[in-house]
Amino acid sequence: MKTLKFLSVFFLVIILASCSSVRVNADYDKKANFTNYKTFAYLKSGIDKVEISDLDKKRILNSIEEVMISKGFTKSENPDILISIFTKERERVDVYQNYGFGWGWNPYWGMGYTNVMTSPEGTLFIDIIDAKTKELVWQGEGSGYLTKDTEKKDARIKEFVTRILEQYPPK
Repeated sequence: MKTLKFLSVFFLVIILASCSSVRVNADYDKKANFTNYKTFAYLKSGIDKVEISDLDKKRILNSIEEVMISKGFTKSENPDILISIFTKERERVDVYQNYGFGWGWNPYWGMGYTNVMTSPEGTLFIDIIDAKTKELVWQGEGSGYLTKDTEKKDARIKEFVTRILEQYPPK
């Protein structure tokens, strides 16, 4: 009985974990002393290279600023760290095989059909650079589906940024 309970809880956790809409990953320089970083600014040259709309850039930067301030950082003209972003977009293709059984319109037993669905998927990279050494000290990455619905864009971008920056600073 205990094994059955454990297995059902285990599968529920696996299912919930796989439903996460933003997949995140982070990497960092193990030699960097993250406790020294208290202030931030944006690396304008990096932000200007990002090939997305200015409105989406503004959404991302506003979300980053909100999260960083909530973590106790201060935006500054003389920062400890510089923040840059980079984005990638691709078309995600999902193929589903559906099998039907019976005699109805399909004269062959067990024949099925294939359903193909596409959706835009994006990746947001957030780079944190030591302002003094100009070296990358942390990089976070988040991937997930994108929305064209302007009503949902703010929330979606905020979710991307929040999930990525949950991993900063590294523990």
